[in-house]
Amino acid sequence: MSTPTQRADVLIAGGGFAGLALALALRQALGRSFAVTVADPALARATEDARASAIAAAARRLFETIGIWQEVAAKAEPILDMVITDSKLDDAVRPVFLNFAGEVQPGEPFAHMIQNGDMLAALLEKAKHEGVTLLPGAVADFETNASRVAVRLASGAAIQARLLVAADGARSGIRERAGIASVGWSYGQSAIVTTVAHERPHHGRAEEHFLPAGPFAILPLTHNRSSIVWTERAAEAERIMGLGESEFHGELEKRFGLHLGEISVAGPRGAFPLGFAVARAFVAERVALVGDAAHMIHPIAGQGLNMGLRDVAALAEAIVDAARLGLDPGAATTLDRYQAWRRFDTMAMGLATDGLNRLFSNRSDVLRLARDIGLGVVERLPALKRLFIREAAGLVGEVPKLLRGEAL
Repeated sequence: MSTPTQRADVLIAGGGFAGLALALALRQALGRSFAVTVADPALARATEDARASAIAAAARRLFETIGIWQEVAAKAEPILDMVITDSKLDDAVRPVFLNFAGEVQPGEPFAHMIQNGDMLAALLEKAKHEGVTLLPGAVADFETNASRVAVRLASGAAIQARLLVAADGARSGIRERAGIASVGWSYGQSAIVTTVAHERPHHGRAEEHFLPAGPFAILPLTHNRSSIVWTERAAEAERIMGLGESEFHGELEKRFGLHLGEISVAGPRGAFPLGFAVARAFVAERVALVGDAAHMIHPIAGQGLNMGLRDVAALAEAIVDAARLGLDPGAATTLDRYQAWRRFDTMAMGLATDGLNRLFSNRSDVLRLARDIGLGVVERLPALKRLFIREAAGLVGEVPKLLRGEAL
């Protein structure tokens, strides 16, 4: 007996931050008559993610608007200020070249840190409450025509939708099957991530130490803990990941320091290869890419996740505006609006992070002198610092409604 075909207005492949946030935004704006389905084989395991993410002010406004932030605010730690140093690994002192106040406006931090599992749990619970259809399966294949996209899941289930959204990560199978090429390269670096507990409070301060191998970021979490994003050359990262607990602690302490007292590893450690990639198009016939499926950048500025949420806000607004006019949410005009909105911002941020990584991840004394002079100039220009903070907060340019805290 053949499996009956399910129907959806929008099928989202991927149940991470971007996929679930998009599903909620569409469902809340267009009501239960607008069918939204999320398919992801890892849905049941999503809340086990022990990593942490920086949620910029604009992204936090999006989460407030769709009713998520209220559920997790107590588990989030505001970043109240940020210091940037530039030194060699064995330098006895790491002078601060740049210090950012952490507010985009009084009482609104430019970012918060939160553990991924907490946020994903809240997103999943809200999606269930709002009636989003959740399917624990991967998209195996699809075909498009002028009016529909016919999708087959790995389980054999068939779904007819008007739009397929690829939120399935950097190795997106949907992007590949849609024939969308991407341009990019590997940095030959890996990011080691873990959570560190420390004796003294961090007072909401984030630190980014630029070392010759790459940035070492200390990002504040609740309860005297910090999230570490530690960039190393790939071979060195592999060596460090293979160390025992005592040796790993020694390498960590050498970079972290003891300004927050004694430290200890308080979570699992992982390593992730770093690279740059941008899809040559963000859309194809009845297909749209969001998040890592559309772009992957270096974590040096903490913008990867937030760029994906900017995609979500722009695509949701384009779909909702079209649907309210009785137009097809998967039509080329709808998708072209989304692509035009996101392409320039994505390329600009991608090139900026690529340039920063190349400028700071090296052992050149000449470049070190030049960048330290540049950091010192920025430190003395408050207006420029405020612009950088607003850019990091996602509040520069044509900002979609959800990122301004406005309902669709």
